[in-house]
Amino acid sequence: MVKHSRHYNRFGSTIRNNHGCLSCGTTENLGKRKYCSIDCRQKLRYTLNMRTGLLRALNTRYGSFYFTEASIVMDVMLYDAKEIFSFIYPRSSNKKPAEDYVNMSDLLGNEWWAEKKRTNRHYLATRYLLNKAKRQKLLHHPGMPVEVRIPMIKSSSLSCLRLCKSELNSDEPEKVIKSAYRLQAKKHHPDRGGDTATFRRIHQAYLDLIQWAENPSFQRRRGFPDKWFYDGCQNRWLQPAPYLIKNRIFFYTGSL
Repeated sequence: MVKHSRHYNRFGSTIRNNHGCLSCGTTENLGKRKYCSIDCRQKLRYTLNMRTGLLRALNTRYGSFYFTEASIVMDVMLYDAKEIFSFIYPRSSNKKPAEDYVNMSDLLGNEWWAEKKRTNRHYLATRYLLNKAKRQKLLHHPGMPVEVRIPMIKSSSLSCLRLCKSELNSDEPEKVIKSAYRLQAKKHHPDRGGDTATFRRIHQAYLDLIQWAENPSFQRRRGFPDKWFYDGCQNRWLQPAPYLIKNRIFFYTGSL
């Protein structure tokens, strides 16, 4: 039985408000890390990816998974829907989120198959399962996960000009590059007492960045900073994305 807890949502659920491991929730020996260990992170990713069949059966476009001390939450957005379906289950004592997710996924999957066998209709089984979820409308956003564009450029070139990749997202990257180059050239030009080798590296970095600006290429990443993200096109789960923390743009939803 689905247990609905009260939660306020951007993509169907609350943002995690604890600071534990994003895979198991522990705070022991965590420090500033997002995960207690690589093994812990990989185990949850493996568990999630081993049970994507349910999400495919539901025709899921995007999904997210997160947990609190009291519950685990899986949010689903379908390809043809303008709302979020949230499956919220209570946590079990002495079990990790991955184990609770297995139980929830197996329970939902068995219910889907039982209804499919009874009606002999895929869409009726899907509808039956979605009716068990908490439904929330998408209000002010078309329903896309957070996406950032990361310039595909050598870090050494950026380092020479003391630039960050985020600065190249400017509408006029050439101006940003030239301004950074002039600043470093003034400091390191041989005529001003600078080191010749250092200036050559700076000049080469400038040429590389200008060449990139003429035909910029980006690596696009989607996800959430504090939830596991499912991409239906790739049929796989992606771990929470720390690089999105500075760009917190979420789905805005409201209860029906």
